[in-house]
Amino acid sequence: MLTRKIKLWDINAHITCRLCSGYLIDATTVTECLHTFCRSCLVKYLEENNTCPTCRIVIHQSHPLQYIGHDRTMQDIVYKLVPGLQEAEMRKQREFYHKLGMEVPGDIKGEACSAKQHLDPRNGETKADDSSNKETAEEKQEEDNDYHRSDEQEMPSTRYSHTQKPHLWSRDIWGGNVSICLECNSSKLRGLKRKWIRCSAQATVLHLKKFIAKKLNLSSFNELDILCNEEILGKDHTLKFVVVTRWRFKKAPLLLHYRPKMDLL
Repeated sequence: MLTRKIKLWDINAHITCRLCSGYLIDATTVTECLHTFCRSCLVKYLEENNTCPTCRIVIHQSHPLQYIGHDRTMQDIVYKLVPGLQEAEMRKQREFYHKLGMEVPGDIKGEACSAKQHLDPRNGETKADDSSNKETAEEKQEEDNDYHRSDEQEMPSTRYSHTQKPHLWSRDIWGGNVSICLECNSSKLRGLKRKWIRCSAQATVLHLKKFIAKKLNLSSFNELDILCNEEILGKDHTLKFVVVTRWRFKKAPLLLHYRPKMDLL
C-alpha cells in the first residue's frame, strides 16, 4: 500500500484562523456558510459585525452569535496534525484560571488528566498514573450531578482581558450551565413544584416553554410567554444569550416568569 507524506505547511490554510492567522483554538463554525475560526476571534469580530469574515455573507441581522457552533471534529483534526498544540493550549488555560483564582473548568481538567498518560517502556502500551485514575473517578462522580457540564457547544472562554474581572456568571455560563428560577406571575396558571432548575446554557426559551407545558399538563407550549425583567423573550433565544444581555451583572439564579400567552394587537 502506497503512502504519501504531506508537509504541514501544505495544509496550513485549512487549519488556521483567517482572523488571527494562528492554528484554530476552540474551532467555531458559522452555520450559514461553514467557515471556521477561533472562537474568541469570531466572538470578538461579531461584536461589531454580522457577516462572515471570509465570505461576507450575513450571518444574522441582529443575533449572529446565535448562529455559530463549536466544531469538535475540526478541533480534533487540528490537535492531531500540529504536534504539542493541545498540550500547550491546556497549559495556557490552566495558568489563566489559576492567575484569576478560579477553578479550572471540567473540560480542561478532563483533558489534563488524559495528558498525564504515558507509554509503558516494557510493552509500549499507554498507561495512566494511579493519581490520574483517582482524579478521573472523583470528577466522574461530580459530573453525575451535573448532566450538562461538558456540553459540546460550551467550551470555556479563555480570552479575557488581563484587566477584566469575570462577572458573577463566568463559571456557570462559560462552563455550559445556567441556574434558573421559574416563577408564575398569573393566577390562571399554577406554580411549579420545583421552580429551581439547572440546565445547559445552549437550551432555548422554546425548551423552557415545552418543559413548563409538560409539567403543567398544558395542551400546547404555544400558550405560554416567558419573561425576563418584564420583557417577553423570543423562543429562539438561548439561556446564555438571555443571561449576557438581560442578567449580566445580577446574581444567580436567572429569574424568569411565565404566564398565559397574550395576543398583542
